[in-house]
Amino acid sequence: MQRFVIRRLGALAVTLLFSSFVIYGAMYLAPGTPESFLVQGRTVSPEVLASIRAQYGLDDPFLLRYWHWLTGVLTGNLGESLTTRQDVASLLASRIPTTAWLTAYAALLIVVFGVVAGVVAGLRGGLLDTAVLLGSSVGFAIPTFFAALLLMSVFSVTLGWFPVFGAGSGFSDRILHLTLPAVALALPAAAVVARITRTAVVEERDTEHVSVALARGVPWRTVARRHIVRNAMLPVTTIVGVNIAALVAGATVVEHAFTLDGVGALLINAVQQKDFAVVQAVALVLVAVFGVVNLVIDVLYAVIDPRVQLGGESA
Repeated sequence: MQRFVIRRLGALAVTLLFSSFVIYGAMYLAPGTPESFLVQGRTVSPEVLASIRAQYGLDDPFLLRYWHWLTGVLTGNLGESLTTRQDVASLLASRIPTTAWLTAYAALLIVVFGVVAGVVAGLRGGLLDTAVLLGSSVGFAIPTFFAALLLMSVFSVTLGWFPVFGAGSGFSDRILHLTLPAVALALPAAAVVARITRTAVVEERDTEHVSVALARGVPWRTVARRHIVRNAMLPVTTIVGVNIAALVAGATVVEHAFTLDGVGALLINAVQQKDFAVVQAVALVLVAVFGVVNLVIDVLYAVIDPRVQLGGESA
C-alpha cells in the first residue's frame, strides 16, 4: 500500500509538470496580450508598452518565462498577479475557502441523495424505483447554469427563502448562502450517481449468491448490507469520486452565476486578462485535487474489497 501511494504521488508530480507546461503554452498562444489589459483600452505610446513589457518580463522567450515561473513554484513562490500586483498565494488563500465549502457541500449532497436514493431504489423497486429513474433523467438533462438561474428565480427572488449573492460568514450563514449553489452544482452528478448506484444494486441483488443466502435463512437486512450494498459500492465509489473531483472545475459556472468569490471566478478573470501566474496556480490546484481524489478512490477500493490489487500488489 505504501509503495503504491508513493508511486501514485510521483505520477501526480509528473502530471502537474506536464499540465503546467501545456496550460502555460496555451495562454502564451491565446489571442491578446497582457499589456493590453494593463492599459485598459487607453491609447499609449509604443515606448510605454515597451516599458510595461520589460517591467513584467513579457519580452523574454517562452521557455525562459516558463522556467522562471517553475523555479519560483518549486521554492514556494507562485508569483505575482499581473493585474493586481498581489501575491498569487494570498489571492488563492482568500478564494479557496469559498470553493472548498461549496464543493464539500455539493459532495455531501451527491453522497446523501445520489447514493442513498440509488440504494433504496435498487433494493425496493416498484414505484420508488420508477421515481428515481425519472428524477435522475431529469436532473442529468438540466444544465448547471440553467439550474442555478431556476433555483435563484424560485427560491430567492419569488419565495425569498435563500440569499441570491455572496458566500456568507460563519457556519450557519455559509450553509444558508451556499445551499442553492451547492444544489445547482450537485444536481447533474447526483442524478448520475443515483442511476449507476441503482443499476449496481439491482445487478448484485439478482446474483446467485444472494439467492443462496436468502434460501439458507440469512435475514434480508444482513444480505442487503453484506452481500448486495457492499459489493455494489465498487463501481459506485469510482463514479462518486470522479464526480466529486469534477466539482472543483464545475464550481466555476456556479460561482459566476451566484457571484461567489471562489477559485472559479478568479480563474475566469485571470484567463480573460491573460494573468499567467494566476491561471497557472489555479490550474495546478485543480489538477492536484483531481489526482488526490483518484488516489483516495483507489485506496477505498482496497478498503471495500481487500481482494482488489493495488498496482499489481495485494492490498
